[in-house]
Amino acid sequence: MVKQMKIEGLLFDPRSNMYILLLKEIKGNNTLPIWIGKPEADSIALALGKIVTPRPLTHDLIKNVVDGIKMKVTKVVITEIVDNTYYAGIYIDKGDGNEIPIDSRPSDAIAVAIRISAPIFVDESVIEHKNNDELEDWLKKLKPEDFGNIM
Repeated sequence: MVKQMKIEGLLFDPRSNMYILLLKEIKGNNTLPIWIGKPEADSIALALGKIVTPRPLTHDLIKNVVDGIKMKVTKVVITEIVDNTYYAGIYIDKGDGNEIPIDSRPSDAIAVAIRISAPIFVDESVIEHKNNDELEDWLKKLKPEDFGNIM
């Protein structure tokens, strides 16, 4: 079973020198932090801020290709975690009601989802796997001002 999530924040983690994309369950209290690189964080921040670049970025290109061939991204799903690496799928409807999952990194899938307003889901097994008390304590202590603008 999958849980629908929303983007709760995007912040810099000085301990790892990476960015954290924090997802929060829409109908619940579960959160899922995903560590991502700066280019992915920048792309997500641009999309969240609805900032249009002079030329399409890679995630804009994916949206344009899907739109151009008259298909539709229906959802993105973070499907599993293996050796601390998350896996995701971008689900595309070919127009006949059949969804095709396209393998993706979660950060890329989410960057695309933001641009097309597709829902974001996480498999329950991924949420259950995230069982790190130190991380939970750190996340609980975060304040809204910790989620600053990364650009």
